[in-house]
Amino acid sequence: MQLSTATFLPQEIIRKKRDGLTLNDAEITFMVKGITSGQLSDVQLGAFAMAVYQRGMTMAERITLTQQMMYSGNVLNWQQMDLNGPIVDKHSTGGVGDKVSLMLGPIVAACGAYVPMISGRGLGHTGGTLDKFDSIPGYNAYPSEQMFKALVKRVGCAIIGQTDQLAPADQRMYATRDVTATVESIDLITSSILSKKLAAGLDALVMDVKTGNGAFAAKMSMAQELSQSISHVATGAGVPTRCLITDMNQVLGKSVGNAVEMAECVDFLCNPQQAEPRLLELTIELAAHMLDISGAADTLDAARDKARDALNKGHAATVFAKMVEGLGGPADLLEKPTLYLPQAPIVKPILAPASGYVSAMDVRAIGMSMVSLKAGRSKAEDPIDYAVGLSNMVQMNDYVEQGQPIALAHVRSDDQLSMLNQQILKTIQLSPKACKTQALIKECYQA
Repeated sequence: MQLSTATFLPQEIIRKKRDGLTLNDAEITFMVKGITSGQLSDVQLGAFAMAVYQRGMTMAERITLTQQMMYSGNVLNWQQMDLNGPIVDKHSTGGVGDKVSLMLGPIVAACGAYVPMISGRGLGHTGGTLDKFDSIPGYNAYPSEQMFKALVKRVGCAIIGQTDQLAPADQRMYATRDVTATVESIDLITSSILSKKLAAGLDALVMDVKTGNGAFAAKMSMAQELSQSISHVATGAGVPTRCLITDMNQVLGKSVGNAVEMAECVDFLCNPQQAEPRLLELTIELAAHMLDISGAADTLDAARDKARDALNKGHAATVFAKMVEGLGGPADLLEKPTLYLPQAPIVKPILAPASGYVSAMDVRAIGMSMVSLKAGRSKAEDPIDYAVGLSNMVQMNDYVEQGQPIALAHVRSDDQLSMLNQQILKTIQLSPKACKTQALIKECYQA
């Protein structure tokens, strides 16, 4: 039964959390309703976010906060769509070159599951899935709910952006956290991620929690804490969730940017035998976990085989092509990617200053170099240059001779080329000996 919230005062709830006490369901419900309606002022919201940041929340509080933020707007209901498979999605905490979602959704859909993927744009050093899709001319990332549902049913997958109707409380909360130094709160990160994902009406969810120098959770301990929180809260909210902690100490795949990553995605789907091995391994593994946890495959091994078959036999490429066409993009993107994807006027190699094995990458710095090219954004309203970026990047433990390319720079001017040369050469370390290979998938956690 819904408790009355009429007698609550925001300042008293803020005081209670400031003093380290546990909020009850009715108090959290009151605060979320105030966030959504605007009755909670920006000052009060900032104070509440800081109190949570400083004092934390119990798992029960996190579950209630997540559920109330999820229900602050529309929650998609698929019951009337008569789908003949489970509804499952994946979310990544963000990385550099992390283009997995582009191929993953179509692979899982080709295996009989349905993937209504609601994705975000990049901010800071990490790239955004929607920015990559925006490099496709005509692609509509904000279709109507009716069109979105119809495409998911017909094709099996649709990758779109968060609308104002989905978890609006999170949109205001996130904007406040961004300017009040409260972004790095496990409690608020958990509710922010899950309120959007669970509003998609999922049966199951898989999380890719990145750790390493190119990840938000740079330390393994933070990645573990976030994985446990997300898995417990999502499962407690009724959606079984599995978290994989994966390595982000090197660029994922061989490209960083928007059109260049979309081009790598197209090549991945059309020529999977030539895909970069780490990108292929992670994509198949995440697909397998999505199929396994959702019940679309009987075992994890069977799910891996199913995902590989869908990719190798071209079924995933077919789903991708139909999705792109269904959202307004060109029907022949897979056949003619260079005709449609933006091309930078200058494409030149960045040459190794010495010979050696690639022994370390400053992945965050590589991501920030993309921001300086305007392939990424430092503020939400910043425009994006979809054509610029890096391709054909070396991987960890690759051996390069002095003067050989370590990457291809896609730029608009000689000044950009000079800047990128200087920045990228500082981010890649060459050593006489190969280094120890880091595990791509470090842990798997499910509550």
